[in-house]
Amino acid sequence: MKILVLNCGSSSIKYKLFNMDSHEVLAQGAVEKIGLAGSFLKLELPDGQKVLLEGEVLEHRAGIEYILGVLISDKYGCIKSMDEIGAVGHRVVHGGEQFNESVLIDEEVTNMIEACIDLAPLHNPPNLKGIYAINEFMPGTPQVAVFDTAFHQTLPDYAYFYPLPYSLYEKHNIRRYGFHGTSHRYVSKRVCEFLDVPYNSQRIITAHVGNGVSTAAILNGKSIDTSMGMNPVEGLMMGTRTGDIDPGVISYVMEKEHLGTQGVSTLINKFSGVLGISGISSDMREIEDAVNRGEERAILAMKMYNYRIKKYIGSYAAVLGGVDILVFTGGVGENMVSMRKAVCENMEYMGIELDDDLNGATQSREAVISKPTSKVKVVIIPTDEELTIAQDTSQILENAVVAK
Repeated sequence: MKILVLNCGSSSIKYKLFNMDSHEVLAQGAVEKIGLAGSFLKLELPDGQKVLLEGEVLEHRAGIEYILGVLISDKYGCIKSMDEIGAVGHRVVHGGEQFNESVLIDEEVTNMIEACIDLAPLHNPPNLKGIYAINEFMPGTPQVAVFDTAFHQTLPDYAYFYPLPYSLYEKHNIRRYGFHGTSHRYVSKRVCEFLDVPYNSQRIITAHVGNGVSTAAILNGKSIDTSMGMNPVEGLMMGTRTGDIDPGVISYVMEKEHLGTQGVSTLINKFSGVLGISGISSDMREIEDAVNRGEERAILAMKMYNYRIKKYIGSYAAVLGGVDILVFTGGVGENMVSMRKAVCENMEYMGIELDDDLNGATQSREAVISKPTSKVKVVIIPTDEELTIAQDTSQILENAVVAK
């Protein structure tokens, strides 16, 4: 079976087409800058060649149509007809408390995802646009929703409640949900396969470090705490998001800068974090270059970024009662040698002994980067959220057939 995976963001659509019989990636790419000047579709051919197709893409429906057209095109296509696509798997950011696993999409599920828009106003609407577009262009094709929040539905109540009046939880579902769940689920399982240890008896800390950053504490195969909260702005310092901040600062800034709720939301989501401190970029590669040039604000941003990751790892070691495995993943986690070194520095008391040679020699591939004497295995595992979504989609369809 061929399964198309879609990840619809606010101004982008990432896609991969899998042959699930072989787990081969038949096609992959992304539409970028949707609704903005200079929009384009970039794709990677099976031989690794990258192609850029420029064209005006005003909204997500047009972006999906563009992707489907390329998939069946004579020049860049890999299938003759959309009928060859057996199902479509969607990344959906917020499933609220309603979803603790991936589900086959029907009208009721769509309505429930729509009901979660208030919890993720920046993310669920574009996710839904992908679902609507497939309904239009490929009617009758099964669709599956794979939720970022589902993996973290095993958090105990004392970990997911906020110390606010309980009535606010009852009225508005205000609680910690957590995100990047598909990534945390994939890498925590994959690292146990890689190390040949049983998944259901490990204490694992996963650090998904990219433009968005989150950590998770995973005990015996279940997430018991995670850094992101009701929405993806809580927790660690990120590319453009604040992460943890004194809530009193928000009301103070609103008053002093005469900001409304939308204005302060934009501030803490798009102009803060690494970008806000450095004044240079949200891209850690550019920050590292600036650090090497001795730019003070870049140095401060890097120290803050690394410090907060280290602090969360320490707190999760306490929550788990010790650590067996520490996993780095995500674009920065897989590639940034200096970040991994800074985070693991002086953690020997906790059983973490990084091997500088292994750490320096490893990028974007599965590898153990701790010393043989380290009580905690420190491992790089490149994430593969799209494969997980495709596997969930395939499994749900198989279960549906068996149920009939």
